Amino acid sequence: MKGEKFMIRVAEIKVSIDADEDKLKTEILRKLKIKEEELVNFWIYKKSLDARKKDQIAFVYTLDVELKKEKEFLKKYKGQHVSPTPDMEYRFVEVGKASLAMPPVVVGTGPAGLFAGLILAEMGYCPIVLERGKDVDERSKDVMEFWKEGKLKAESNVQFGEGGAGTFSDGKLTTQIKDLRCRKVLKEFISTGAPDEILYHYKPHVGTDKLRKIVKKIRNKIIDLGGEVRFNSKVTDIIINQGKVEGIYINGSEKIDTEIVILAIGHSARDTFEMLYDRGIELQQKPFSIGVRIEHPQQLVNNSQYGQYATHPKLGAADYKLSYHCSNGRSAYTFCMCPGGEVVAAASEEGRLVTNGMSYHARDKDNANSALLVGVAPEDYESSHPLAGVYYQQRWEERAFQLGGSNYHAPVQLVGDFLKDCPSKQLGNVKPSYTPGVTPTDLRECLPQYVISAMKEAIIGLDKKLKGFALEDAVMTGVETRSSSPVRIIRNEGLISNIDGLYPAGEGAGYAGGIVSAAVDGIKAAEAVAKKYKPIKLRVKS
Repeated sequence: MKGEKFMIRVAEIKVSIDADEDKLKTEILRKLKIKEEELVNFWIYKKSLDARKKDQIAFVYTLDVELKKEKEFLKKYKGQHVSPTPDMEYRFVEVGKASLAMPPVVVGTGPAGLFAGLILAEMGYCPIVLERGKDVDERSKDVMEFWKEGKLKAESNVQFGEGGAGTFSDGKLTTQIKDLRCRKVLKEFISTGAPDEILYHYKPHVGTDKLRKIVKKIRNKIIDLGGEVRFNSKVTDIIINQGKVEGIYINGSEKIDTEIVILAIGHSARDTFEMLYDRGIELQQKPFSIGVRIEHPQQLVNNSQYGQYATHPKLGAADYKLSYHCSNGRSAYTFCMCPGGEVVAAASEEGRLVTNGMSYHARDKDNANSALLVGVAPEDYESSHPLAGVYYQQRWEERAFQLGGSNYHAPVQLVGDFLKDCPSKQLGNVKPSYTPGVTPTDLRECLPQYVISAMKEAIIGLDKKLKGFALEDAVMTGVETRSSSPVRIIRNEGLISNIDGLYPAGEGAGYAGGIVSAAVDGIKAAEAVAKKYKPIKLRVKS
């Protein structure tokens, strides 16, 4: 974090995995060809792993370096991978001139909603943040009860409640987007309990245990800055007059007047999608993916990825990210890989079964798991209805529920049986981590045939990339359908929907895919409001 104020950024500093980080100082002096007394200090900006050669694994660093005379040095230096450190500090946007009669409302407390609420609170807009589910402590109790006894609560589960669906996940903070707002998100996480390393680690994560504490602290910060956070507050209707938002109803009867609604509802708020459709908000079908969770021994993954360094203390549990282009034209890939994690029951509707993956920060469980997914598109939904993708998800979730025994036990099949088109009758050496229980069966009964065909071909192909991926005793647990939203809520360049004052944001709205990208989209929505309207009061400094 401190590295942002220094002048010199030095890339491609490689050190052996067995080297101490004190070696970095020596490498800086060597690369810059300077004397020790010219170096004031340095900080890690980025740390990545080079494991292309299993017998020569190394860490590669980008460092921010403070020298006594940085500008003079830069004028003289002729080598590569050295440049001025860019300004990466997040700054609030310039506020607009229109007045707000009532506080803006943020719907949802997933990453998009939390960060939209936080930015608005930091800028003095006193937002009202609404969450249909419970606070994270009460929600966690309900989730644990569901995993233990199979008793689902429709408004308090892995999908609904404080923190959103990501609360019960690996807590990955990787993202493909290049945006300075990402750094704002990471620094906020650090200030609320995440380890400093997430700012520079090549694959940052916090784990579900730390994430639950972080979301609570962000909530309290919003409140301390003048905002309001309300749980058990489900938005059941939006009041629209002449194409503009005038307010909302929560829980059917309680009215809140407002001109601004940031809609960060998450990818599983299917009843809210229905309400939006009924109110004339423009929705569009969107591609997503469907498949299973595949579970291997973590040591197998470590051995395949790290070779002789598989037990090295600096490496921890290995992960992977794989893809395969299938002969039927589909793409299969692994997603949301959870090293040392567990497969979890993620249902949010009665009579429908969904799986997901989760890890604690330590990633110290026996198994590794990942989604193994195949892309599906609107032409697969068999309808032009904007919510046809939702109905497609529900159909396969219902089949999985029935196949597992209609009690939230998940249908599972061993990879060896799956490749032979044989129903599994018993488990092998890999113990499934899913609770409340599993039912060995035939996954062909709860997935489309084109998905089955693609996964079979992909498993064989991916085994060539990660030795052991096609392990006969590896467990496939069905089904995973919530990789992303099957719906996009259309918005313009100002991030407003076809209803003035309604700002769709985040993964559920179809504009993000992960914790950090969803948080960034929430920040953008808050900025869009701020650019148009004046704060309700002077910003409270944190």
